[in-house]
Amino acid sequence: MLELNFTPFPEIITARLLLRRIDKNDAPALLLLRSSETVMKYIDKEREKNISEVEALIQRIDDAIEKNDGINWGICLPGNRDELIGIISFWRIIKQHHRAEVGYLLHPDYWRQGYIQEALKAVIDFGFNTIKLHSIEAHINPNNAASAGLLEKMNFVREAYFKEDYYFRGQFLDTAIYSLLNK
Repeated sequence: MLELNFTPFPEIITARLLLRRIDKNDAPALLLLRSSETVMKYIDKEREKNISEVEALIQRIDDAIEKNDGINWGICLPGNRDELIGIISFWRIIKQHHRAEVGYLLHPDYWRQGYIQEALKAVIDFGFNTIKLHSIEAHINPNNAASAGLLEKMNFVREAYFKEDYYFRGQFLDTAIYSLLNK
């Protein structure tokens, strides 16, 4: 079983990004992301409606980090660590199987510039080389061609397609599951 310790919090620096701990000062930016129909188009979860809901989300993120059950990074440009442009996480870590699920969101102003690919590459490296994961998975809405394309570009393989396995807003939706093995 994996033995995890996210204290001190592991910041990650890439060529163009800083991945840092999310805090309560990020609540307005996170609300903008998590309430946007554009950003959340393929994320089949209810949108946060106000700062107090986002602050509760940040508390759940902190609790997962403190319990070493999950880790979320805020994505920032290095020159402005106070401006959150996205998030990336291992939000569900299955310690006994050395497996984690990755998730990510990015503000539309930064889409199609390679930022999520850069952040994902760094998080994959952290997952495989630092916390010693055996595999990383991503569950996506199959209609999200951009995310599917990114995952395939990063050598993830679609392992499963579940028909109508998810109920959201009065309808059953499909899920595609991608996986990447640590070789």
